[in-house]
Amino acid sequence: MSVSKRDYYEVLGVSKDASKDEIKKAYRKLARKYHPDVNKEEGTDQKFKEVKEAYEVLNNEQKRQQYDQFGHAGPQSQGFGGAGAQDFGGFGDIFDMFFGGGGRRDPNAPRQGNDLQYTMTLDFEEAIFGKETDIHIPKEEDCSTCNGSGAKPGTKPKTCSHCNGSGQLNVEQNTPFGRVVNRRVCNHCQGTGKIIPEKCSTCGGTGKVTKRKKIHVSIPAGIDDGQQIRVTGQGEPGINGGPAGDLYVVIQVRTHEFYQRDGDHIFCEMPITFAQAALGDEIEVPTLHGKVKLKVPAGTQTGKTFRLKGKGAPNVRGYGQGDQHIKIRVITPQSLSERQKELLREFNEISGNQPTDEHEDSFFQRVKRAFKGE
Repeated sequence: MSVSKRDYYEVLGVSKDASKDEIKKAYRKLARKYHPDVNKEEGTDQKFKEVKEAYEVLNNEQKRQQYDQFGHAGPQSQGFGGAGAQDFGGFGDIFDMFFGGGGRRDPNAPRQGNDLQYTMTLDFEEAIFGKETDIHIPKEEDCSTCNGSGAKPGTKPKTCSHCNGSGQLNVEQNTPFGRVVNRRVCNHCQGTGKIIPEKCSTCGGTGKVTKRKKIHVSIPAGIDDGQQIRVTGQGEPGINGGPAGDLYVVIQVRTHEFYQRDGDHIFCEMPITFAQAALGDEIEVPTLHGKVKLKVPAGTQTGKTFRLKGKGAPNVRGYGQGDQHIKIRVITPQSLSERQKELLREFNEISGNQPTDEHEDSFFQRVKRAFKGE
């Protein structure tokens, strides 16, 4: 049974000689207005069903012809809204409007361009302090010869006569459940809704050309290996007037022969002599911010770590500065002169072959007691 007996042309607000595009445009406008998920007023669900029934009939050439000839009293076997013939087109349109159905997108609707990715390698110091630089990337742009239309200058693309610009064709199939109308991408225009009779010789009708473009990139101080920078609007150009995509610059940082990095902190290892460790000394330590003096107290052991506050990497988001951590490494001499050996033997005899540090002495005493079973 039909939902409504009103004239279908009157329901959609179109004339009897309206084109399929005009019918579809009117249907979409009314469907948005009366869809129950959008309009909660009483009675809108009935109006929506009325609009949907009218569209299912007038959008199908065979049903429309029968309706124009017989009106609502058409042959029952064909039932405009019954089970004899199923046209899923109306459902497809609703899914597109409210649930973003990808298969029914308007081929001429604006769409955002694709994002691009570029890998940039930096020296260790460049990542710490940042830099301003230019990069050159291959990038698709609108063809300047045809202004992105794909058509030869002086000509224009034409609306595809097979799909009337919709980019899709209705294919009817008879099934055990009735006649089913499926939508397919128009193979004449490949879903664009347009035909280019005379193609642009520069871009071959695509409307796009690839060029190397110079883009300025600001590298923030403190950026680390694996992080990326987003350059808005420098990706592929949009389609049908849509916005351009973005460019993502992925950072790779070369290793340093002296410094290592962990977050905002810098680590390094400083070698000192046996004498400096035993007697203490003031040594000069390199940092990324210049040389600084570091006092090494007497008796410093290998592995002792000192911290230089604020001498690390700046936080890339501006949250302060890291520290530099210096790990001491006492170097044991390998080539000694006879005089040096003589002095070390004398030192060894004076110390009685025992460690001179009180802490170390207590440690060795504990080891001796362990061997004696005390």
